[in-house]
Amino acid sequence: MATRRNADGPTKTIDRTVPGLAARQVAHAAVADLLVQGRAFALEDALAQAGRDAGLDAADASLSRAIATATFRRLGFLRRMLAARMNQGLPPDQPRLVALLVTGAVQILDLNVPDHAAVDLSVRLAKGDPYLQHTPGLVNAILRRVIRERDAIAAEASDPLAQNTPDWLAARWAAAYGPETARAIATAHLSGAALDITPLGSAAEWAERLGGVALPTGSIRLHDIRSAVSELPGYDDGAWWVQDAAAAIPARLLDTKPGERVADLCAAPGGKTAQLAATGAEVVAVDRSAPRLERLSENLARLGLKAEIRVGDATQLPDTDADTFDAVLLDAPCSATGTIRRHPDVAWTKAGGDVGRLAGLQRRLLDRAATLVKPGGRLVYCTCSLEPEEGEGQIAAFLARNPAFERHPIRPDEVGGLSELVNGDGDLRTLPSHLSGDAIAGAEAQPAAHGGIDGFFASRLVRKV
Repeated sequence: MATRRNADGPTKTIDRTVPGLAARQVAHAAVADLLVQGRAFALEDALAQAGRDAGLDAADASLSRAIATATFRRLGFLRRMLAARMNQGLPPDQPRLVALLVTGAVQILDLNVPDHAAVDLSVRLAKGDPYLQHTPGLVNAILRRVIRERDAIAAEASDPLAQNTPDWLAARWAAAYGPETARAIATAHLSGAALDITPLGSAAEWAERLGGVALPTGSIRLHDIRSAVSELPGYDDGAWWVQDAAAAIPARLLDTKPGERVADLCAAPGGKTAQLAATGAEVVAVDRSAPRLERLSENLARLGLKAEIRVGDATQLPDTDADTFDAVLLDAPCSATGTIRRHPDVAWTKAGGDVGRLAGLQRRLLDRAATLVKPGGRLVYCTCSLEPEEGEGQIAAFLARNPAFERHPIRPDEVGGLSELVNGDGDLRTLPSHLSGDAIAGAEAQPAAHGGIDGFFASRLVRKV
């Protein structure tokens, strides 16, 4: 047995004697912790830490991740569905019970898990949790009702925007993109994200070798992966790295040349740094997180690439760097609402106030980045956010207060001819509903290769001579 400490309770014993119980305990604990603490991007870290603490093997770790991820992907619907089947609704003051019910229900409705296992192991978790020892009968009754009413419940799932998107986000997206597009975004989130990679060599050759699809934007989309990423051909040789197709576009827009001096601000985890270094540019990668920069260094070493790495706040770079870079890439911290298809917890651990707070930080970073660009040099600003304040609005305000810069519009041919990825101002605006199967060569034969693209904004600016 192993132990872990819960955020809202005493140390819990991880029971390894019952097959599948430890995986479900880890998933339940991670979901409960995030419902209480609301830390964005914490799900992956919470699962990894809890899995290590519990000594989960690869299969159990995969199961716990699948349960927790599926739970957040349909959290809104699951809550409503369960509340309708409880006399007094879901208790708002019992997050551990809510977490147990939603993780149990999602196994029944969405995962390839035997019904009896979902119910029995959820009941066991209730019996073994000091906070839930009064609830085993309730958990058993509710989950068995979910089994009986499975078909009716499936018919209730009709509107992912209304049912699986927090109200504040649904309202924002409807205002920014229109109700139809907002609903398409929410629908794309339900499908999850494929595995995209960026190759150092020919995308067509590596797509064929890995059994993937070459995307028009230059990335490769893999499907039906049956092994760990690190076991795929080319990984140990540093031939490619994992990077969403949208995240791979901004670095390409800089069009860096060998010998140019380039700054990559807020660089970790390093996919964009690798892209820039691969062009032969002299890259300075800056990030305030030393541990994340350590991973960046490890990735560069695997890829056989080099960059100067600095730990620090990008807003406080020394003045000696002023006007010394041919190009600057700023991937600014943001609300990350464009990554919900990949990180569904983001939708439920962010709040509307985060957008305004982060927009202030982005403004400071953007103004500092501008001082680092040589006359005639390029600046690409990007965020993985769907919120206009962190994209279009940020650039409009920057250009208004910085007459030394002008927009260098992005052309459709720079993004694989996909004109829908470029807005009317010539900026990149990808949506999760973009890059459907019809846009992917060979996708007709490989439907699993569908899956949209992360929501990204990028603008390319040039400092006037």
